[in-house]
Amino acid sequence: MADEKTKDEQRQDIADGTQDEEVYTEEGREAMVDDDELTPAEAGFMEGAEGRGQDTSCAHCGKLLGDREEGVHERKVDGKNLFFCSEECAEKGKR
Repeated sequence: MADEKTKDEQRQDIADGTQDEEVYTEEGREAMVDDDELTPAEAGFMEGAEGRGQDTSCAHCGKLLGDREEGVHERKVDGKNLFFCSEECAEKGKR
């Protein structure tokens, strides 16, 4: 459809303030995680059961991240934020 904006256009609108961050959209959740308004686990929960929510499990070993006391290790890979359960998994990268 001609009226639909691309993901990048939506992210820019959120950054410009012309579109609200919506927890119910992928772009909104990503912006909220980037702004530390939402944890990756919360974003994954809001994403729902679709693929178990990629931000709720380690991108290397698949372990659920949840509310880990050890924290979540984040790395940008190919322009996308990925989350890992440990520094060791983060160094190994995406499986």
